Amino acid sequence: MLKRCWLWLGHLLGKLIVLLLVVGLGGWGIGSLYYAWKFSGPVSAEERIPPGEAALTQGIIEDAIRVVEQHRDNTRVLRDAHAKAHGCVKAEFTVLAELDPALRQGVFSEPGKTWQAWMRLSNGNAYPQFDRARDARGMAIKLLDVPGAKLMANQSTAGDQDFVMFNHPSFFVRDVAEYKSNFAAQASGKKVLAFFPNWDPRSWELRHLIIALKTLAPAPESPVATTYNSIAPFKLGPNNIKYRVIPTPENCPNYELSKQNHDLPNFLRNALYQQLSLDRVPACFALQVQRQNPEHYMPIEDTSVEWDESVAAFETVATIKLPAQDFDSTEQNLFCDNLSFNPWHSLPEHRPIGGINRLRKAVYEAVSVYRHERNSSN
Repeated sequence: MLKRCWLWLGHLLGKLIVLLLVVGLGGWGIGSLYYAWKFSGPVSAEERIPPGEAALTQGIIEDAIRVVEQHRDNTRVLRDAHAKAHGCVKAEFTVLAELDPALRQGVFSEPGKTWQAWMRLSNGNAYPQFDRARDARGMAIKLLDVPGAKLMANQSTAGDQDFVMFNHPSFFVRDVAEYKSNFAAQASGKKVLAFFPNWDPRSWELRHLIIALKTLAPAPESPVATTYNSIAPFKLGPNNIKYRVIPTPENCPNYELSKQNHDLPNFLRNALYQQLSLDRVPACFALQVQRQNPEHYMPIEDTSVEWDESVAAFETVATIKLPAQDFDSTEQNLFCDNLSFNPWHSLPEHRPIGGINRLRKAVYEAVSVYRHERNSSN
């Protein structure tokens, strides 16, 4: 009798497992077909600004200022994101001598030209935390003494051309409307609502939650040992492009970083200091661009979509070298904290495009002005 019960139970469990597998595979197949249909070209090669974006942007600015006030470091007001820097270091940004004529635009117009620059490497969180915490990592580059009128500049940034990136190829929101909902929930400490705003499953953003979880990755051994992406698209003359920076250690003297102690709160700064300041070994990168092919699903207004490299490969347009240097001083760290990076500190040939970049123009500037005014008054 007992044996018969066990056989019956095993038979039932076997059927349930088969049923779950069938349902799971069926759901995966339907989902794959849906996304293959949804993420198919062609797409527009022009920006499309939805109604109400300006009002949403103003609300995001208010939330961003609320965040910087929440995360004040004693008397200093920090950035609303990427608050913790591993260091600001001097960089040499050299345009390739051989470059496709269609890419010879803006700061890339003179083959072989070397621009002096600052590079800020950072964690993504709005509050400085231990480097071992899962987080995004950021890279911002500021080319100096770039002639020409900029899209947005004041007296202190009139000669700047900025590039702003972080180390994941796609963003966890698609547009300004979703950013407003997501950021407001996180600013209020209701992180679950960031991706599940209500009980309606149609409003759930499971794919974007997965992107966010992938973005919050373990730290690399060094901030110069990972790839950084623009996420949003830009103009490059007549081209619509995304860009990224990849490490190219083969272009620098051979170097092996000693194993880092991940229990130290600032081991990424230590790794950078070890290489550049103690061992006096430079670090090398390449700046690459990926041109939009609008016949395929490479949208301008949806930053949650990674452009397919099999459709449009990345092309190297410049090399970047961080020479051996001393950077970890009180004066330089304060200088680093006061630097403002904005992709709209830009020549028209590099104009940011798409909703997230339009949002950056307003939010970065508003938070920068607020932060500097508050810090100068303290």
